Amino acid sequence: MEEHPPETLRAVEDELTALLRRGRALSWEIAREVHPNLEPNAYGLLLWLRRSGSIRLTDLAVRLGIGKGTLSRQIHGLEGLGLVCRDPDPDDRRAALISLTEEGIRRFDAARAARLGQIRRTMESWPRRDVAEFARLLHRFNETF
Repeated sequence: MEEHPPETLRAVEDELTALLRRGRALSWEIAREVHPNLEPNAYGLLLWLRRSGSIRLTDLAVRLGIGKGTLSRQIHGLEGLGLVCRDPDPDDRRAALISLTEEGIRRFDAARAARLGQIRRTMESWPRRDVAEFARLLHRFNETF
């Protein structure tokens, strides 16, 4: 396996730090677009729910890598905002399926469209192959980090 020079790894760390800093700022903005009282870290949770449709709390906790108690508190907050609902799981009456409400879908989709517009404007001068490669490399990094 090839060893990477320390200055290259430091450059990756610098760029990741900048990306995360911008991501946190963007999370505050997009959370407010979804709902004025939404916490910034809840956007990622809404994204998973939008992708999943309906999902059990325990399965979602595993996917997100967080504890069921923490996730349950977050879901409870999102229910209070009218963005998420719990329905009985038809396969196991002891469990519930978590999903976005119609209002949650509407608000999430509108905020996501604004975010994608921002990304589109940022990358409009990039060649398509570079955008595809960037997405591929980010996915690879996130899968293994």
